[in-house]
This record gives sequence, C-alpha cells and structure tokens, in this order.
Amino acid sequence: MPSLTIAEQTRLARLATDRVRRAAVARLLGSRLLRWRYGAPVADELLIVPQELRTADPSFADELAVGHLGFGGAVAYIGGGSPFELKPPSREWERELHGFGWLRHLRASDNEDACAQAVDLVSEWIRRHASRSGIGWEPPVIGRRLISWISNAPLLLEGVDQATYDRIADSLGDQLIRLSATWRDAAAGYPRLLSLTALVLADLCVAGHDRHLREIASAFAEELESQVLPDGGHISRNPGIPVELLLDFLPLRQCFAVRDRASPPALGAAIERMLPQLRFMRLGDGSLARFNGMGSPNLDLLATVLAYGEVPASLAEFAPASGYARLHRGDTVIIADVGPPPPLELAGQAHAGCLSFEMSAGRCPVFVNCGAPGAADQDWRAASRATASHNTLCLGGKSSSKLVQHELLESLVGAPPIRFPEHVVASVKDQPDGGVSLRASHDGYHRPFGLIHHRQLTLDAGGCKLSGTDSLGPQRGKLRLAVDVPFAVHFHLHPDAGCSLAPRAAHAEIALPTGEGWTFTAQGAQIAVEDSVHCADLSGPRRALQIVLRGACYGESEVKWVLERRT
Repeated sequence: MPSLTIAEQTRLARLATDRVRRAAVARLLGSRLLRWRYGAPVADELLIVPQELRTADPSFADELAVGHLGFGGAVAYIGGGSPFELKPPSREWERELHGFGWLRHLRASDNEDACAQAVDLVSEWIRRHASRSGIGWEPPVIGRRLISWISNAPLLLEGVDQATYDRIADSLGDQLIRLSATWRDAAAGYPRLLSLTALVLADLCVAGHDRHLREIASAFAEELESQVLPDGGHISRNPGIPVELLLDFLPLRQCFAVRDRASPPALGAAIERMLPQLRFMRLGDGSLARFNGMGSPNLDLLATVLAYGEVPASLAEFAPASGYARLHRGDTVIIADVGPPPPLELAGQAHAGCLSFEMSAGRCPVFVNCGAPGAADQDWRAASRATASHNTLCLGGKSSSKLVQHELLESLVGAPPIRFPEHVVASVKDQPDGGVSLRASHDGYHRPFGLIHHRQLTLDAGGCKLSGTDSLGPQRGKLRLAVDVPFAVHFHLHPDAGCSLAPRAAHAEIALPTGEGWTFTAQGAQIAVEDSVHCADLSGPRRALQIVLRGACYGESEVKWVLERRT
C-alpha cells in the first residue's frame, strides 16, 4: 500500500489536530457550565412542523406488527420484544433505528395501534438512552432524530397525556442542547452538514431557541459553501448525496418563509445549483449514474426533489468542479467520470473509476458501473471500488487509484480512502456534424508504469453510434517497458441487458429488454464476453455480463471500439 507523502502527512496531522480540537470544544460546550448558551433544555412548544418529503411506506407498520424490523438492508426479528434490546445486525441498522426516520411510515399507516406504538417506542428510547452515550448520540444520528421527531410531531404529541408530552418535549430540548454543543465533532462532509441542518431546523421550529439561530445559521452557511460545489455537485463526488441534502433543505427553506425569517443566501443558492446538477447526472431511466459511492437508485425520492425545480431548456455538457461530463444526442445519454478523487478525509467511499462512463439508450441502461453495494452486502465493498468494476481501462490488474491503509487516517475517515490520479484533464466539444466528443486523460498509472491513459468518446448526432479510443503512452517521448503489461478495457452491462459473442469473436451483440439491439466491435485487442456482478441493486448483488477488451502494452497501445445501434 502507498506510503503517505510529506504533503499528505501534513494534511493528516492537521485533520487529527482539528478532530481533537473539535472534540475538546464539543466537550467544553456540552458541560453544565456552558449549556445555558443554547437556551432552555425543553421544547414544550413547537411553532411549526416541517414537511416530510421522504416517501412513506404504510406496510412498515404491518411488518413491525409481526415482529420484523428492516433497516440498512438488514432485517431483524424482534418478536414481541423491544428493538432496543436486540444486538444490532449492523451499525447501519442501529443508526437507522436510533435516527427514527421510520416514524413517517407509522404515521402514514393511519393505524391507531401503529401510532400508539410509535409513541411507546419513542418513550422507551428516552427511558433507555438518557446516558447520552453510544451510536444513538453520534451528532448526525441526533440530527436525523431531531428532524424526524419534529417532522412527525403530530404523531408523537397530539392526543397523548401530559406526562408523555412533557417527557418527549424535555428529551427534544435535551437533544437540541446536546447537538448544539457536539455538532463540531461530526465527521467531515455529509454527517456534519446533516447535524447543522437539524440544528437550524430545530431552532426555527422550537419556541425559545431563536437566539441561537443566527450563530448556527452562519456555521451552516459556511459548511454549505465548502461542501456544495459551484456546479451543484457534492464535494464527496457521490451523486446521491445532493438528493439527501435537498430532502432536508427544501422543508428547511419553507420553515424560514413560514417564520418570516430571511434564509441564509447560501441555502437558496445551494438548492438552485443542486437541482440542475441532479438532472445532469441522470440516465435515460431516471436513475443517477453509479459513481463514487452511489448505490441502488431511489427514483421516488429523486422525482420528489426534482419536482421543486424547473426543467431547464438544456443541460451543461461539463461539470468541472464535480468532475463529470455528459454527452446527450437523440435518446442516448452518456455520463463520464473525469475528475480526481475527493480530498482524503472525504474519499473513504470514493471509487477508482476515473474515465469510466455509463450509458443509456432511451429508458434502458446499457453500460453501468458495478456501483456501491447496500449496507447488508459490504463484503462486496472493496471489489466494487476497484477500477475493474468500472467501464474503463485497467492496466496490469491494478486500479488507477490506490487505497491508503493508515490506522489514524482510517479512524478519521471511517474507511480506507483512495488517492490518485493526481492530474485529470478533460474537455467536451460539439462536432461539426452535430455530434459531441469527450477527450480526457489521467495519470493514475504513471507512478507504477510511466503511462498515461487517454480516452476519447464521440457520440454521433443521432445518438446511434458511440466511437471510443483508449490509448496508453508516456507523458512525453517514447517508452519501452521491460516486460509487456496486460490491460483490459471493461464494459459492464446492466443485468437486464443480454450479450453474446458473434462467431470467430468478430463482434458482440447486445440485446436490450425493449428488443433493441446494439453491435460492439473493436480493433487492437481481443474481445470477450465475461461474467460480471452488479452491486447497486435493491435486491443485492446480481449476476450480469461484461464485454472485455484484452491486450498487452509494451509502452504504447491503442484500442479503438465502436458501439452502434442496429437498424
């Protein structure tokens, strides 16, 4: 595994120092001497109840009634007992349990027994977890719980006796004070922004906490500016995170309006940037492209947030800050990863998929990356991050990015981050004949092999022909390797697409579920159809196929390939 450079060691030292400082500040501000700064530790009156935009599933109540509780891709059987007594099947399951996002399902069931059970479970949590320790008191978990309890306040507070009302209100106030002191200790990226979002929302909704709003709204706006990039992508480069952010930001903006308060300009600006970026990252079937931690798509949630933005007359072809390119002609859409990994502290979920692409024809995905597995299938996690799991060139069986296995860094990030490529260059140009072309290169293979990977993709005006060139060569001059290095260019097919090799391996025939067919031909490498695994599926990893172009590089190599719709 690669050792840290001096610059990375310096960055790691700063990250560690910052984590220690944030934890110390959180402990100090959470002390009894300073807790008064955040207002009264009660929430006995809610001024407004924010809208819940996340889709509700009324059948959740029926499953709970028979003792089944499914979170994070895992199902636990609780029988007639309490979910808080179980040994959690996974940490993700435990976080979702303590986050109480599932309250919306019980509220949607419109079942008196389910509603009563919701109140009972909240009361039980308060009784069991007053010690303020464990996963349930991690800042982002507190944040999700505050948002859920406040958004579902009618379920929890209407029609209950005074003792239950006071117990829930007191706990809400205590959690708000706790998060006000500890949000700084949340992990960098989405967890910290979620924590701040919950605080701003709670300060708007809970009576008596207005005096803290200006301070926390300022911190929220600062975090927004650092995490939401100028083109609307998230700094982690995960296309799915803007969806989660918008599901909380849109109700938050409405709360500012209802309270007749001016929302931070950064909030409205971030929303306006993220909505078109989500459309930019969508394939023809409506799903987001599977890059850098993006797993199985939730089309309902995506459709919900996109309903709040106007459909633009046209979409950009290049998002340089996020590092993605989009080629769209006819009914064919191609989205390519043309960016380096995010900063080390945010690269724990990033993938080694530089210059990979996804493609859809009409509403059918054709080529898709393997994607990130669900929480219940983390055994596939490492493989899904590798370059070979993406639609790009893999040299010498190695990934273009390297895992950084460093105990301190992993403790800060939560997983081994990746680094490399350091330099990625890309440009998108319209062609005179109406087509569009992407040219890109990365230096992920320069250190081990002295080679640069160049890729060109050209989509014709009708969206019926995609021409590609993948080449390897030195940065300058000529290079002759001591031994030939094998390479493979992978094209992973969506599980619903079929593929077969023509006689004498002259070309591959792709069949889509609609009956449409595409022909794949190549020069400069041997073509084969091999097995693949699609990790980003709601049902878990699925068997799929891939077209693979194999050859050997002696110092310079070039492979040309064409994908053409059959008429």
